[in-house]
Parts: sequence; C-alpha cells; structure tokens
Amino acid sequence: MKILVSGAAGFIGFHTAKSLLARGDEVIGLDNLNDYYDVSLKEARLDQLEGQPGFTFHKLDLADREGMEALFAETRPERVIHLAAQAGVRHSLQDPHAYAQSNLVGFLNVLEGCRQNEVAHLVFASSSSVYGGNTKTPFSVHDPVDHPLSLYAATKQSNELMAHSYAHLYQLPVTGLRFFTVYGPWGRPDMSPFIFTKRILEGQPIQVFNNGKHARDFTYIDDIIDGVVHATDRIAAPDPNWSGDMPDPATSSAPYRIYNIGNNNPVPLMDYIACIEKATGKEAVKEFLPMQPGDVPVTYADIDDLQRDIGFRPEIPLEVGMERFVAWYRDYYGL
Repeated sequence: MKILVSGAAGFIGFHTAKSLLARGDEVIGLDNLNDYYDVSLKEARLDQLEGQPGFTFHKLDLADREGMEALFAETRPERVIHLAAQAGVRHSLQDPHAYAQSNLVGFLNVLEGCRQNEVAHLVFASSSSVYGGNTKTPFSVHDPVDHPLSLYAATKQSNELMAHSYAHLYQLPVTGLRFFTVYGPWGRPDMSPFIFTKRILEGQPIQVFNNGKHARDFTYIDDIIDGVVHATDRIAAPDPNWSGDMPDPATSSAPYRIYNIGNNNPVPLMDYIACIEKATGKEAVKEFLPMQPGDVPVTYADIDDLQRDIGFRPEIPLEVGMERFVAWYRDYYGL
C-alpha cells in the first residue's frame, strides 16, 4: 500500500516507517524537524530510512494548510498513520500555542487531507494522558475522559472528538491509539528512559518525582509498532450495537474506534529505576521531588479490545527492553 506517515523522523514514526518498508509498503514520510529536542537525532533516524526502496520524505509543518493540501493531492495515500504532534506534558505549560498549532490546526489539516482525497483509513496517535483525573484502573477506553490535567492531554482528547466528527459526517474510517509510555532504541531525549540513562552514566543525579510513588505502563517500541501496523490493516467500521442511550466512548455508529496500546502491566518507578541501574551497571543518585503539575500517579492500560480485534499481545519485559535501550544508547553515543 501507499501509506503517509506523519512524524516520520520521530521515535514512533521512524520505527513505523521502517516496519512498513520492510513488508513492502510505499511510505511517504512527513516531518517538520522542529527543535523541540535534538534535531540531529531526528536526522539520524531519517538517514536510516532515506535511500530505502519505496521511501520518500517531505519536510513540512502540519499547520501549513496549503502545503498539506498540496502534499495530499500530489501523493494520494491510501492510508494515513498520523504520529506527528507537539509532544510533552510539562512543555505544554511553557508553550501552549505550539500545541494548538500542531495538535489542533495540524490535525484538522490531516483530517481534511484524508476527506478530500478519499483515504481508506486514518490511524492517529492519542495518549494515555487523556485519562487525566480518572482514578479507576486499569484505564478503559469505555470510560469517559472528561478531565484532562494538561493542555497536551486536552489536545489529544480534542483529536479524538474531531476524528469522530469526520467519521460521522464523511464516513472517514478513523482509529485512535492511546499510547502508554513508549520506550526503546532511538527513543526521545525528553523522556525518562533517555534522561535517566544519560544522567546515571554521567554520574549525575536523577529527579524522582512524586517521591518515587509513580507507576507507569512502559511499552517497548517493537510491541507498539506491531500494534500500530495491525491496527492500520484493520479498517474501522461502525459498531452495530452502539446506542445513543448508553454511548460507548470507544466505538460509534460511525466508522470510529479508540484503543489503548500499552503493556497492561504498570511498573513502580523505583523498580523501573532499578532496571536502568542493572542495565547500566551503575547506581543512580536520586533526588526525590514532589508531584509535578499536569502529571498523574499511575498509568495502566486495559488492552482487552486491542487483543480481541487485532490479536495485540505485548511480549518484551521491561528488563529486556531497558537492556536493549541502554545498549543502543552506548552505541549511538560511542560510550
């Protein structure tokens, strides 16, 4: 197939494009290569993709309406995997307008591109952060998510609502994937696996928020990509049992689906740090701090729906995943 992957120079986008190319798909990569984190890492990811048969790259900002219209009209993708976004919960407190431009205006341009060019299926990245103030675990796609705790979370929830409106109005099949703490080789420098590994290897203290009482549903990148690709292959369809009397947030009378994509196994923060210490062979110097604004104490994915519909089954335990990440980190930085 011909598949447009936005955020192709990003962590998940790079691995997604690589997997699609490996099975013979044609991939149209899109990224604006912004400087939210180290651009050279994004360029190094692209270097792994460029030159491969079937891959083309377009440097373009999602919020560029005319550019996005031209890209869709020129390339006419059959399916779209939309992974580009302004990421980061804490950064949304410092630069909220960047989130409105990329995650709202940019997503509208993606939806319009899909509608105008008869894309068969749009798969887009949502986030576990949409669960916000919810305390019932594991987090279920069938529960309402009406209390986001950060602007980033609010934009991701807005994406789900915008996508549903297009599924209803234009019968555009859409599938939203709520990612849960993805990690692995080529990961993002603003996330804790990268930050902790870097600081532990340098002998610098790590900041342990909520005094170490967090728990996260860490999901290894290979497991995530398997789920993304299989979800793309399964085109969203209306739920014949959906009722407006008792509306299910995860399905619809329109061709719309929402899934959690996680490990279904929250790991206490201190156990997670111990995995990094074991992988690096060094003990961390820990600086314990209170909960940060916009943060949540636990993430825990109910993945029953994704298991039922596409056979999703995460396989990589945290100990193995962190060993692979640290090995990549040492190799990439020549340590």
